[in-house]
Amino acid sequence: MSTEMHDKVSTGLTGFDQVIDKLRLGDNVVWQVDSVLHYASMVEPFVTQAKLEHRKLVYVRFGSHEPILEESPDIEVVTLDAQKGFESFAAAVHLLIEREGRRTFYVFDCLTELLEYWYSDAMIGNFFNVSCPYLYELDTIAYFSIIRNAHTYATIAGIRETTQLLLDLYQLGDHMYVHPLKVWNRYSPSMFFPHLIQGQEAVSITASAQAAELFSAIHRGVERLDFWDVTVNKAREALTLEPERQSEAKGLLMSLLVGPASRMLELCERFFTLEDLLAIASREVGTGLIGGKSIGMLLARKILEREGQDRIAPYLEPHDSYYIGADVFYTYMVQNGWWKLRAKQRTQEGYFTLAPELQEKMKQGKFSESIRRRFMQLLEYFGQSPIIVRSSSLLEDNFGNAFAGKYESVFCVNQGTPEERYEAFVQAVRTVYASMMNEDALAYRLNRGLREKDEQMALLVQRVSGDHYRDAYFPHIAGVGNSSNLYVWEPGVDMEAGMLRLVFGLGTRAVDRTVGDYVKIVTLDNPLRPSPMDAEDLRKFSQRGVDVLSLKDNAPASPKADDVLTYDLKTDRALFASVDKATADRLRELGYKDRPVPYIINFHRLLKHTEFPGVMKDMLALLSSVYEYPVDIEFTANFTRDNQFKVNVLQCRPLQTRGLGQPVELPELGEGETCLFSAKGSFMGGNVRLPVDYAVYIQPRAYLERTEQGKYAVARQIGKINQALRGKNALLIGPGRWGTTMPSLGVPVHFSELCHVSAICEVASEEAGFTPELSYGSHFFQDLVETGIFYAAIFDGRPGVEFHPEYILGRENQLSAVLPGSEKFADVIHIARTDGMELYSDIVTQTLLCR
Repeated sequence: MSTEMHDKVSTGLTGFDQVIDKLRLGDNVVWQVDSVLHYASMVEPFVTQAKLEHRKLVYVRFGSHEPILEESPDIEVVTLDAQKGFESFAAAVHLLIEREGRRTFYVFDCLTELLEYWYSDAMIGNFFNVSCPYLYELDTIAYFSIIRNAHTYATIAGIRETTQLLLDLYQLGDHMYVHPLKVWNRYSPSMFFPHLIQGQEAVSITASAQAAELFSAIHRGVERLDFWDVTVNKAREALTLEPERQSEAKGLLMSLLVGPASRMLELCERFFTLEDLLAIASREVGTGLIGGKSIGMLLARKILEREGQDRIAPYLEPHDSYYIGADVFYTYMVQNGWWKLRAKQRTQEGYFTLAPELQEKMKQGKFSESIRRRFMQLLEYFGQSPIIVRSSSLLEDNFGNAFAGKYESVFCVNQGTPEERYEAFVQAVRTVYASMMNEDALAYRLNRGLREKDEQMALLVQRVSGDHYRDAYFPHIAGVGNSSNLYVWEPGVDMEAGMLRLVFGLGTRAVDRTVGDYVKIVTLDNPLRPSPMDAEDLRKFSQRGVDVLSLKDNAPASPKADDVLTYDLKTDRALFASVDKATADRLRELGYKDRPVPYIINFHRLLKHTEFPGVMKDMLALLSSVYEYPVDIEFTANFTRDNQFKVNVLQCRPLQTRGLGQPVELPELGEGETCLFSAKGSFMGGNVRLPVDYAVYIQPRAYLERTEQGKYAVARQIGKINQALRGKNALLIGPGRWGTTMPSLGVPVHFSELCHVSAICEVASEEAGFTPELSYGSHFFQDLVETGIFYAAIFDGRPGVEFHPEYILGRENQLSAVLPGSEKFADVIHIARTDGMELYSDIVTQTLLCR
């Protein structure tokens, strides 16, 4: 027998085998039917024949309809849960196909059943398009079915393009007809006529009169909306129905837009109306969940509008955001042919190794024509207003996982021709999608046990808050607000009053540790209270650059603050900055008469003479009260000529903190007894008594003497030590800022390179010029809080501060024992075994001690 004949397989119907020249190994067979019972009638002879030939048979069960096949020792039944979502379901099918191997025969439940779980025709098409090629590759034969007139033409077209056989099955009266629509790689003169199935025979309907009679009796339907749109339209119709029907529609939309049961869902159910959800759906591009960042922003605004009433609601700036549904991300992956690579990347072996390849591909993919049209409509709506494309993944900004700064946000200054603006927007979307494969994001998901979680990426598209000032666009102020101030530097600070991390201009400086620049830390119990840096040198530790969007250059820019403050800001510039008289006098004495007036951005008038700090304090307190949890927000504010203002809440998420802990009794140091360090205030992490197994100390002078490349090498060594000491209580002590991007200011580690230590200290070293930055509220500090890493800033030389590095330098350096082969770093990195050493902190007395 020839190989060709050997590869032919019977449908179990002799006459139909003759019509289509039998099945071939590799064929996917899709039956378009009016009912699942009709599909079952075609499955039965196929399975009977396969059993006679001792084929390996697998029945994939996921639907709510009656089983297509009865239980049998000859058939393996695999039940999968489609409710877990597209990615989990598709991955489970992929693993099943991989496990069963070559030449396995499959029968799948009706694919239309997936609408019950996914509410999206597009996602059913995506599932078929990623599963069908793999089945073909392994020489399997698989039977599928879809219900006629239940799907869009686009979905059917996608299935037709991918499958090997697409067969229409009709029942008229007592007769069953099969009409082949596609039979790949074979042909006969009568193949594409309808055929009457009579027992084992298949009689071709070739006469025009018979064919016309048959087809005129078949209801083919009209072009259908995507099932998603049908569902939203039904929900809109429910607005006129009784409350019970409205409640059902609201619950369904909640599950489609917000997600499964969670604390966030409970809050959304409490504050969102059916009208609110329909408004969200009307501004969604594509289908699927809108993600954590979008939900957090919308929920916070709803709480403030409803519960804030006259106190807060009048101060809120309106928003008109758009949402790109999570299903668009999957469609992007599938239609560009990356699904198989994505599946391999999700495995333990490929998790990090395949991410760079996938990331590079994701920066260059194409979108379907329907999504391109919706993107263009979105851009037409915003016109030439600057917009920002922000990640809004399913796991983001929820209770337990903040993902602070792990994924990209991309500004689109949005200037130029429609074509140029479109291309810039699409590239921004690609960039955010690709950021899912960032090493920090991957490490974060891995460390938090989320590697196998379904991490879909929705997007939030926001109009940038602000106005035109000359050729720059920016808000007057922006920042981060926390309802609980976990970083307290003196006993009088009320932790529960909250704090702000405030900047002039765009808020990028508020969430990132900006090189060579500082932000304003505001304690909301006393907004004018100076921070430790303010007290030392107000100008040195103030903001000197302003992040803006340059309309002329169509790109982000960071001009000097003194230059920007000369613009007409359409409000009182004294709200944000005071003239630096000392510097002005010095410049005048030196003869620099044409220099811009020097300013110090201190927000003194803003904090003393406006309602702004009081409104922010009440806003944070209200959100925290409703959340029953500390919260973290990102915001902007814009002022009018008469110094009135509006606040735009861009983001809100639970502040991931472990709380203060129980009060700690600190030991007294005996006569002549020394310690590693002690201080008043300047720590974060609550009350602790932490045993320290290892202290890792970066020696400032030796570090300073290294080249820039050498400093980066030290940072990479810290990452290896972080892994080597995992499971131990390690204290990490270094000069200046941990996590800086500029080695001259500290050690440029990624957070994933210190995520397993128990505590970190940033030491001010005057001799080396290193200074900690009070960066509470930045993404780096969000990571510390969320991971439960204790933080302390040691301002060596200040009154009340003791720091004795010899306490650990006097002990043997364990570097080579902890990390063999790292001896060349021994002059910079000193690791001491510190069995018996403990770190103590007490919030009430603001006392810090390590001995």
